Amino acid sequence: MSKASSLMIQGTTSDAGKSVLVAGFCRCLKRMGYHVAPFKPQNMALNSAVTTDGGEIGRAQALQALAAGIAPHVDMNPVLLKPSSDTGAQVIIHGKAISQMQAQAYHDYKKVAMQAVLDSHQRLSQQYQVIVVEGAGSPAEINLREGDIANMGFAEAVDCPVILIADIDKGGVFAHLVGTLDLLSQSEQDRVVGFVINKFRGDIALLQSGLDWLEQRTNKPVLGVLPYLMDLQLAEEDAIQANQSIHQDDIRLRITVPVFSRISNHTDFDMLRAHPQVALTFVRQGQKLPPSDLIILPGSKNVRADLALLRQHAWDQDIAKHLRYGGKVLGICGGYQMLGQNICDPRGIEGSKGTSQGLGYLPIQTTLQSEKQLTHSQGKLKLSLGANGKQVEATVLGYQIHLGHSEIEEGSQIFVELNDGQLEGCVSNDNQVAGSYLHGMFDSPKALQQILAWAGADTDEVESYAAQQERELDRLADACMQHLDWKKIATLIN
Repeated sequence: MSKASSLMIQGTTSDAGKSVLVAGFCRCLKRMGYHVAPFKPQNMALNSAVTTDGGEIGRAQALQALAAGIAPHVDMNPVLLKPSSDTGAQVIIHGKAISQMQAQAYHDYKKVAMQAVLDSHQRLSQQYQVIVVEGAGSPAEINLREGDIANMGFAEAVDCPVILIADIDKGGVFAHLVGTLDLLSQSEQDRVVGFVINKFRGDIALLQSGLDWLEQRTNKPVLGVLPYLMDLQLAEEDAIQANQSIHQDDIRLRITVPVFSRISNHTDFDMLRAHPQVALTFVRQGQKLPPSDLIILPGSKNVRADLALLRQHAWDQDIAKHLRYGGKVLGICGGYQMLGQNICDPRGIEGSKGTSQGLGYLPIQTTLQSEKQLTHSQGKLKLSLGANGKQVEATVLGYQIHLGHSEIEEGSQIFVELNDGQLEGCVSNDNQVAGSYLHGMFDSPKALQQILAWAGADTDEVESYAAQQERELDRLADACMQHLDWKKIATLIN
């Protein structure tokens, strides 16, 4: 096979729509018969996915792989940075964590990281016809341009064209596009082959004079204006979506999720947000946990620090009160560890060495280890429902990403029995508190229904997460097919 064509999407800002546009391109090109793959040289995100080859990549690249109809692979995101503090991050190369680095140390490491990026791109280029590349943040961040591997530095290295996308819903779209272009070098400006404007609402005729001006000012075409797709329910890589509105009469269960400083894999809650009978509330720092039926403690990239933050905001007291009134509590991954007896970090993997006392609701002892667990898992839920202790065995699918190893007290009630015979997670003796390392536990309809039943609500079965994502990707692709100039785009990839 001849070398693939590469086309890169860069944005004027973070959250301009790069990830979504790459997913749209992948689904559209798949429809057109191309063998296409996504690629992001460097990603910084706390939401990650486990690949079929046992590695870890950004969540957006897993979604884009789904859009392309292929399995996610570590080469699709060769460099992943998972922040553990304001100045430090875990560095993941080709799906495996190699070290914890401060910002300056990583800056010095970029030449090594760039080689990993180019190696991955080369391998993908030998397997696919088209590589759709996603940039990071903005290419016009002056302080980050030296040694850049995420935007124009990569585009120049592999000699690929660039489409620049901007979000008109934020305002100032023409300033964003022209300003970004002006801050690039001449060779980088020449590499930009056109613009896409994202999230437009209203009559396109009212925008036409601005589009004409932009094309005359830059001598570059506008390749399309994408409409604002209301309630597009695709996995978010960074931003936690706003709490949804549900008619009060339809609510059967109220769920509260405290937002930690280093909350990870918050896509766990996408199916709860979308559920028509569940009111999900994300609680920010400085707010009290409101009355609810179920509190879910999410994952965290820095568990001991976020446990200290939980206590700092008196959320531990809110949880204790919630349990006294008969509420249920569920912990996922880092949240599961917090519900145990102790969390020990003898090597200082996530911060300073030491041990933190957990909340004490589950009979587990957790030790952070250097080797990260990265697995896809399937099994049967072992939750007990109601006063009679009836046990349910709904099939649950998910994945595990964690450094912690938790020892469970012998004789404890188990949360899930995995297909390989392992017993995973546990439930308190009073059946009020449960925890598991299993991310994605709500994505399977029967499992979701049974967990909500354990929390106290009889709810309707909803579609699977996979079906929802496929439907939304097709909705996105329909908009891209209609509103982008594919004749011009075809000249860039043929």
